[in-house]
Amino acid sequence: MERFLEMLPNEPAELVREDGHFKDLGLNINDYQSTDAVVDLLMEHPKLMQRPIVVRGDQAVIARPSELVEELL
Repeated sequence: MERFLEMLPNEPAELVREDGHFKDLGLNINDYQSTDAVVDLLMEHPKLMQRPIVVRGDQAVIARPSELVEELL
C-alpha cells in the first residue's frame, strides 16, 4: 500500500475519508499525517479510504471530483 500512496500527488491524510464513521470512531485527522499511520488506519478500517482511486501506469489520483481523472489521460 505504501507504493500506492507514493503514486498519489496528495498528502497521505487526503486518502482518509473523514465521514460519520471516522467521527464515530473518535479519530483525529492530525494523527494520520504519515504514510505509516494512514496505512495502519486503512488496514484496520478500509471503509475510511477515499474512493474511487484511479491508477494509470505509475500515477494515481483520488477521483473526487471525477474531473481529476483527466489528469491521467
